Amino acid sequence: MSEAVHTMFSSIASRYDRANTILSFGIHHLWRAATVRASKVQPGMSVLDCATGTGDLALAFKKVVGAHGRVIGTDFNADMLQSAPGKAQQRGLDVEFAVADAMALPYADDSFDVASISFGIRNVDDPARALSEMARVVRPGGSVVVLEFGQPRGVLGTLYRWYSKHVMPMVGGLITGHREAYTYLPDTAAAFPCREDFTAIMMGTGRYASATYRELTGGIAFLYVGVVK
Repeated sequence: MSEAVHTMFSSIASRYDRANTILSFGIHHLWRAATVRASKVQPGMSVLDCATGTGDLALAFKKVVGAHGRVIGTDFNADMLQSAPGKAQQRGLDVEFAVADAMALPYADDSFDVASISFGIRNVDDPARALSEMARVVRPGGSVVVLEFGQPRGVLGTLYRWYSKHVMPMVGGLITGHREAYTYLPDTAAAFPCREDFTAIMMGTGRYASATYRELTGGIAFLYVGVVK
């Protein structure tokens, strides 16, 4: 992640959750629930959530793995992590949080049953390297799940592009005081590989036995699942 992007996320960290909920009309909570289900995580399992931000997906995983399971949420940006421990404590959930780079994870091979990343892979300098690292720390047969924005097609695509170009920067700027961030985020989503292009990146790492995807909300978001070799 470039220093400019790192600084951008630091500047919106305190209002990030509020902006997400308003701009997605709360649908991002449903997308995260779908991500947890797709991972096939079970009680007692161990999960690594990369680019965890304020910790929402890590907390959702912890509710499933339970007291005997382990969840670690990591992020490259310490400011984004700042509110995560408090959120976990308020919900009575024991989740570990740490600053870590998804491209150089400080964990041993085969340490987790599942690794995940939501709305973060497109901000990584080298997505293929991050996907390889995530697979490295997951046991063979385990899952790497990726939730990311995509490019919807047809009428919905036209409406979504208008919303992204005109509404998101204005509303996001009003909420966070950083309009440029909500120009950058939809622009990167519009340019980032999706559908078969993204699964090809996963398979190109040589670490996955299979990689599949499905569209969420007509292709506004995509959920990718890779099974580790």
